[in-house]
Amino acid sequence: MKIEKTLLLVALGIVLGWGVAATNDPVKIGFVDMEQVLATVEKGKAAREELERKGREAQQRLAPMVEQLQAMEKELQSKQFVMSEEAVKSKQLDMVELRNRYENKAKEEEGQFKIEQQRILGPLVERLSTVIKDVGRDNGFSAILRTDTPGLEYRREALDVTDLVIKTYNGKG
Repeated sequence: MKIEKTLLLVALGIVLGWGVAATNDPVKIGFVDMEQVLATVEKGKAAREELERKGREAQQRLAPMVEQLQAMEKELQSKQFVMSEEAVKSKQLDMVELRNRYENKAKEEEGQFKIEQQRILGPLVERLSTVIKDVGRDNGFSAILRTDTPGLEYRREALDVTDLVIKTYNGKG
């Protein structure tokens, strides 16, 4: 996967070089930090707060099962020497069943959270993509790359257009 993205970046470089060689325009490449943009723009802050709230709600829904499991473990540890072997095995099976229910519920909550994350962040990321394209076109960039993309090892700070994207997004909101 990493090799494919590296090859994609190399191909992008070749295409840009070839395309720019056909014109006399200088190559102007910019970089944008999407995490910073999402953390800075108002809609991004609101989205992050909503996702954090949904995460806390999911943890609250799982908390009773965790508490019940901890109580069962504590009870088994304290009483296992006075209980019959059959009663210990029964308690252990009950704990395994509860642990399986907890794991299934946690996976369900995680899946639901990912759906919510896509529902909340999807439109925002689409809008940011449009803003980045506008910034690139309006400011004469040959390319704007995301810093969160694998394969980007180094970039000059002077090429960072994150603040410009934030200003443009907030201006057009």
